[in-house]
Parts: sequence; C-alpha cells; structure tokens
Amino acid sequence: MPTAAFERACTLFNIGAMNSQIGSLQNPEDDDGLKTAAKHFQQAAGIFNHLKDTIVSIVQNIRTFDLHPDCLEALSDIMLAQAQESFMRKARQDNMKNNVIAKLSHTACDLYAEALKHCQVPHVKEVIPKEWIPTLAGKQAYMQCLAEFYQSMVCKDKKSYGEEIARLAHALDLCKAATTRAGQTMNFKDILGKVQRALESAKKDNDFIYHDVVPKAEGLSAIGSAPLAKPTEIPRPMNAKFQDMFEKLIPLSVHNSMSAFESRKVGIVSREIGKLRENTQLMNSVLSSLNLPASIEDLGGDAVPASLLEKSREIQAKGGLQAIDKLFADLPELLQRNTEILDESFRQLDEEAKSDQEMRERFKERWSRLPSQQLTSTLRTEGGKYRAILNNATEADGKVREKYNSSRDHIALLSNPEGQLAAALPPSSAGAALAKTPVVQELRDLMKKVEAIKNEREVMESEIKNTSCDMRTKFLSALAADGVINEEAISNQNLDAMYGPLIHQVGDSLRRQEGLLNSVQDANTRFSAAKQTNTSAQQREDVQRNLAGAYDNYMELTANLQEGTKFYNDLTQLLVKFQCKVSDLCFARRTEKEELLRDLTQSIANQPSGPPPTTPPHHTQAAATASASSAPPSAKPADKKVPPARPPTLPQRSQQPSAAASSAPPASSALPPGSAPPPSSVPPASAPGYYPPYGGQAPPPNAGMPYQNPPPRGQAPGGYPTQQYQPMPSYAPYGGYAPMPAYNPYGNPPPQAQGPPGPYPQQQYQYPPQQGYPQQQYGQPQPAYNPYQQPPPRS
Repeated sequence: MPTAAFERACTLFNIGAMNSQIGSLQNPEDDDGLKTAAKHFQQAAGIFNHLKDTIVSIVQNIRTFDLHPDCLEALSDIMLAQAQESFMRKARQDNMKNNVIAKLSHTACDLYAEALKHCQVPHVKEVIPKEWIPTLAGKQAYMQCLAEFYQSMVCKDKKSYGEEIARLAHALDLCKAATTRAGQTMNFKDILGKVQRALESAKKDNDFIYHDVVPKAEGLSAIGSAPLAKPTEIPRPMNAKFQDMFEKLIPLSVHNSMSAFESRKVGIVSREIGKLRENTQLMNSVLSSLNLPASIEDLGGDAVPASLLEKSREIQAKGGLQAIDKLFADLPELLQRNTEILDESFRQLDEEAKSDQEMRERFKERWSRLPSQQLTSTLRTEGGKYRAILNNATEADGKVREKYNSSRDHIALLSNPEGQLAAALPPSSAGAALAKTPVVQELRDLMKKVEAIKNEREVMESEIKNTSCDMRTKFLSALAADGVINEEAISNQNLDAMYGPLIHQVGDSLRRQEGLLNSVQDANTRFSAAKQTNTSAQQREDVQRNLAGAYDNYMELTANLQEGTKFYNDLTQLLVKFQCKVSDLCFARRTEKEELLRDLTQSIANQPSGPPPTTPPHHTQAAATASASSAPPSAKPADKKVPPARPPTLPQRSQQPSAAASSAPPASSALPPGSAPPPSSVPPASAPGYYPPYGGQAPPPNAGMPYQNPPPRGQAPGGYPTQQYQPMPSYAPYGGYAPMPAYNPYGNPPPQAQGPPGPYPQQQYQYPPQQGYPQQQYGQPQPAYNPYQQPPPRS
C-alpha cells in the first residue's frame, strides 16, 4: 500500500524529470540557454542522487524499476554528463583556451562512459528507452574526439608535431566510431571534416618540413580533467517563499501568553517613544523662540542662513504647501464616510427598536421575545465608543487646522526657491561684529550638541521599535517544564532585559536636554545683550523665528495628517464590520418578528369565540310561525316543476330497412341533391316524450332550430317548453342521426328507396352505432330538448 513517504519520493522523481525536460529544451547556441540547461541538469542530478540514497529506507518493496537505486544512479550520471557538456559548449562559445576545452570534454567523456555502464545493467536496460544506449555511446566517443582534437592544438602550439598527428588520427577514429555507434540519432559531419582537414595539413607539414616521430595512440599522455558539473543538493525548503502552515500552531495557553506579552511590549514602546518625541518638540520650540541657530548663522545680514535653507529644502522635498493642502482636503471626505457608516448603523438599530416597541404595545405580554434595548445594548455601547472617537478626531482636526492657518504664509515662503526666500528676509548687518566673539562660538557648540541629541534619539527610537524576542520558544519551554505558564514573571523578566538599557538611554537623553537648554538660554541672553539694537535687525530676526516655527509646524502637521489619514482608513474597516454585525442582527430580528407575528395571527384566528347568548322565547315562537307560513300547499301539483322525461332508448338499426322507411313516399325530384326526405308521418301526441308545441298548431318556417327566434312556446305539464319533431339535415356533425347522401358526380337525383334500377347500383348506407349516443333510424324523432341533461324516465 502506498505511503506518504512513497508519495514524496514519487513527487521528487517527477520534479527531477521536469528539471531534465527544462534543461533539454534550452537553446544550446545561446549563453543564457546553456547556463539554464546546466543549472537544471545539475538540479535533476541532485534529486536522483538523493533518491538513490534514500529510496531503500522509504520503500521496502520497490515495485517500479524506475525507482530502483541502479536506475536512479544511471539517471543521475546522465544528467551530470549533460551538465558537463553544457559547460564545455559554453567554453567553446567563449573561445577559451584549448587545454581548458580539452579537459572539459575529457571529463564529459568520462561521465558519459559511467552513465553508459550503469544503463547496460539488465533491469535498468529494460526500463530506459532503447535509443538511450546508442546515444550515450555516440556521445562518449564524440566527447573523447573533441578532447583529442583540442589537445592536438595544444601540441601544435608546443611544436610537438608528431604528438599532434597522433592525436588527430585518434580523434578521427573516435569520430568515425561515434558516427557508427549513434547511427541516425546524431550527426558528426562537422567535426569529422575539421579533423580530416587538420590531419592532412599536419601530415603534409611534418612530411615536408618537421619530420617528427609520430607516437602510437596508446603511448599518448593523459589529457586531464576539469569537473565543473556537480549534483545540486536539495534545498530545505525547496521554495524560498515556502511557509509552514503549522509553524504558528501552538497551545492556547502559549497563544494567550504571547498576546499578553505583546500588549506589555506595545505599552513600553509607546511610552518611551512618546517621551522622546515630546521632549524633542519642546527643544525645537525653545530654539525657535530664540531664533537659533539662524541668529548666529546670519550675522552678515545679507544671505539666507544655512539652517533655514536646509529647512526650506526639506519642505520642498515633502511637497511643500500643495502636499499638506491635499492631506487636509482628504480628511473631510474620510470623516464623512465614517460618519455615514456609523449613522446608518444607528438608524437600523433605531428602526428595529421602534418596530419591536410597536409590536410589544400591540400584543402586550404575548410578544414574548427579548426586548431590543436589552439585546442591542452591547452594539450601542460599541457604536457610542466609535461616536466618541469620531468626535475627538473632529476636535483634533480643528486644532490642526488652526495651527496650519497660523503658519500657512510662512510655510508658503519656505516652499519657494532660495532667491525668493532671501528677498523676503529684511536686510540687516547689526551682528557682523559679533561673528568671532566667544558667546557666538559657545552658541555654535551648543547647537552641535542639540543636533547630536536629535540624531541619538532617532537611533534610539528605531531600536525601540525593532527590538524583538522569541517568546514562543520560551513559553513553550516553560509549559513543557512546569505544565503552566507564569506569564507575568516571564514577560517582565524578558522585557527588562530587552528594554532596560534603552529606557536608561532615554532617561539620560532627557536629563542632558534639560541642562543643554539652560545653557542655550543663558548664552543667547548674553548674545542678545551684545548685539546692537535696531529695527531692521529685530524684524529680520522675527521673520527667521517665524520661519523656523513654521518648519516645525509643517513637520508636525504632516505627521499628524498622515497619521489621521491612516487612522480614518483603519476606522473605516472597523465601522464596516460593525455595520455588518448590525445588519445581520436586524435581519435576524426581522425574520424572528415575521415568524412570531405569523404564529400569533394563527393562534388568534384559531381561538374559539364565547358561547352564543340564550335565545328569548318570543324569538323562538316567531321563527316557528314564519316557517309554517312559508311551506307550499300540497294540493297544487301544477306549481311543482318537474324536469322533462327523456325519450326511451330507441332500438338499434337493423340491416334491413324498417317498415316506416319502406313505406316512405318517394323523394320529390325538386329537392336539392343531398337533402333528406321528409318523414312519412308525424308521431302521435300520445307518444312518449312528445310534447306538442305551439298549442298543437303547425310551427312557423323557422321553428326547425330552437335558437333562431322561437315564437311563444306552450307550457308542458312540467313547466318547460316542448319541441316538435323536425327532420335532421343531411350533414349532422353533432349526432350523425341522418345518413349522408351518396356521391353523385353527375348531379342526378338521389336513388329512391324503392324503384327501378338505374345506371348505378342502389346502395344502402349502414352506419355503426356511435359511442355514447343511442342508435337512431332514419325518420325517427329527435329526443326532447333536455337542458339539465337528466336521464329520461324509464318506461
């Protein structure tokens, strides 16, 4: 039975086969193709070599010979030989030295010989394709031929002409052997021609010029080898992007401990980074109020200070005024989107609560489901928290907007090029004499210390953010050792070890900042007293101070706006999830409401009413009197309507004509062709089912059809109109009681029932009885009109 290990081995085999196919499909005339082919052939060789060493331990009973170690070894040698050949081809295309190409070819020859030996094992020979062995034999001779050919060039360069001829002759024999072994699978005409021409030229030169002794092929020295192709080890994992899906699968206690540790870590990181940023902003605001370092850089009064130029370049690199305006323009849209989502969620909750209250007021205690106020309290609390967050964000946005409006003009000035910035500064030369005074030099040293503190804090902030520890292993070890995890003790111990030195550095930086600011303020006081006071210098210093403050505000506003944009986007995802929860709850409540309302409606409809009230005696007497007075008298049978009787079933028509038919008068010649002859006599009034119409008088001409303007009819004893017998026309689609006339193409009158024989034989029409209707003879009366389709009375 296959196992998982066997399936892994089969998968590895298929990967090796795929690599071999990729290598064989490359273009051997292209450098990149040769590199790719060598790479994939070596990977395939490494996979087959790994399977050869491990397949016996994986599969105890090998049923497929392609996974046999001998077959895998043969495949590995074939792949390695092809990789070595790719290196040799690359050396030939790069025109490398002849001895290098000869060594590469000789190594490929040895690898092909090794592969050929392993492929000739009987059980391996049965598995591989039959054309592999002649191909390998031809390749082995071809590689040896190339080795001898390029080694002969080396001998020619060394002026060993006899050895050159011997190697060329040996190469010629090997090329012919390669052609014979490979057969039609390979073509060696190119190298064969080169070897023949080189041999002829060498012999001619040696015979006429050098007369060097030609040694035998057996006495030639070995060429040497240069094995570049090696099996590539299987990487673990095989794919660099592989991720173990079970790597993060840990016990629940370890997961909870890691979550608690992360919460403690985030608190420490936020606290320490907040301290650094807050004190850095304080230091920047103090320096801006003192116009440092711009005041000591602008002692000449005719150029823009270097620090101010650097700040201007930073603002321009961040997009200047346009970038911050775009961030401000995006905030209202993000805020409006979040507000609409939250308002829609509360609207759904309010509608559901209103509907539930209406049903509760209508059905009172029968409305037994949980009240909405109690069910949605958690959602309303969560929504209230989001509402408070949005309100706080709106207030913060307003403060940011106020700060931006106060600094917008100076930010726009810093966004301009250097020439416009220099023109905007008032000219002054009051401090030119103080350029080399000790107080100015002291302030410059203090500004260098300030920059050093800022750089240190950037490094400390990065270290605080990036510090991490593998707590998963430590918690797992504690769980395995003690069976429980003391999360607080382990977390505090590791947090102290991780952040203890950094926290100490933060405190030291804050203490140094305090002393440094005191020194800066004292030196600036002495510098301000030494400066000569005039209006232009004061104006220039004020403008520089405002520009420095605008730079700090720009950096702070940019960071705040970017954080605000990220905050609103993250809040949108939370609000969408909150809205989905509200929508699901409202849908479930609406479905529950419909089901409960249907049950209540059905129970109300099925609820029996109370018993009827007792009937008063006078109501009972009046009902009896009315019943007696409405009864019809029994002495008037004429008022009772009786349905007409149906005529009795007529006897079936026999094969011989009836007496009435034989005694019928001959048809008049004036009748149109196909008309039925009139009946011989009218049935008597006493016949069953016959009711003389029209008071016994002859009917009017249009009385044949009862639906065509009938005259006033007489009343039968049952109160229904009577109908006189009328003959049926020859075409009777609804009953078929009358016979159809014979086909008469000559227009002669129809034959008589009794008469002399004419030119055509007389024919009697016999019709089989129709299903569902009584059989009727020609000339018999129709049944009486019976609108209620009641059966006639039996005789």
